[in-house]
Amino acid sequence: MGFFYDPNIHPYSEYQLRLLDVKRSCKMLDIELIEGEYDTHSWLEAVRGLEKEPEKGARCAVCFDKRFEVSAKKAYEIGEKSFTSTLLTSPKKSLRQLTIVGDRLGKKFGIKFIAPDYRKASGTQEQNILAKEASLYRQDYCGCIFGLTMQRENQHKLADELFSPISKQIQAESIEARLQLYEKRWDFEEKNIAYKIVKERFLNWRQSFAHLKIKKETVPAYFLPYSTLKKSYSRGKIEYNIGELYYMNRDEVKFITLKEYNRLTQNSYSSVEELIFNAPTLESEIKLRHKLISNPFDLSSILVVTQIPTQKIEIVNISYIYEDVKDVLYKV
Repeated sequence: MGFFYDPNIHPYSEYQLRLLDVKRSCKMLDIELIEGEYDTHSWLEAVRGLEKEPEKGARCAVCFDKRFEVSAKKAYEIGEKSFTSTLLTSPKKSLRQLTIVGDRLGKKFGIKFIAPDYRKASGTQEQNILAKEASLYRQDYCGCIFGLTMQRENQHKLADELFSPISKQIQAESIEARLQLYEKRWDFEEKNIAYKIVKERFLNWRQSFAHLKIKKETVPAYFLPYSTLKKSYSRGKIEYNIGELYYMNRDEVKFITLKEYNRLTQNSYSSVEELIFNAPTLESEIKLRHKLISNPFDLSSILVVTQIPTQKIEIVNISYIYEDVKDVLYKV
């Protein structure tokens, strides 16, 4: 019997992705799965004040206590005589810490906590081999938002798992993109389609904040993906145009009108605001960049506006470009 209770997992899309993989594993193993409540607010209250604790510290102990207690209680309620946890397989968790909590709760509910050491005798390496053979989703953080933030800071990496654009566009190597991939994997398996998941290195992009001001007044503007500025701020004016692409006199900034955007992408957005909150796919907009600029490595800011500005312009664009690796699903 499987019990998925993980209110510590953030964001919710990551929770959905891990649940999807557990459902698949339970189907492969032919066992029943119970999904626990995603009571994330009560979990956050439980760890309040422990946000800065390191991995294997006091916050982890509280997290284990809460999740183990709910799991042990569920096992007791459905008449099971023992319970265990997949946390025992993780090299990032303290086996002793887990065993103390499990044994205490086992005594409380009158059931046995089973805690084998899956890591000894090259156990971790064997796990990795089996996981790869089964095409499992391999998460690289425990799920906790505080652990993720500290882990990414120590790695000097952007915590892009926490970026969710207001445009609802699915970003490259985002959790939402992974969720789509693993849903497609399940679909392939249901249809007996042979596949392979391979890793590819690529240039990724995230934007945290951007705006356009004309005469100190903010006006609606949509920044195409992979738009960057050297110093996050620029000002100037439109100097010339080549066809329908208009060039600012500084920092390689370019503009197109919404009308031109609609023509090139075969869309029918009625306003820039509509585009901002309901953008098309990332893939379609990368194709648009290539239509506008022949250089596939171009990273200049391209803004979509209702009308091309004729007065002085101020632009803020806080964005990040970085090497990344993503999973790609191929039919074979």
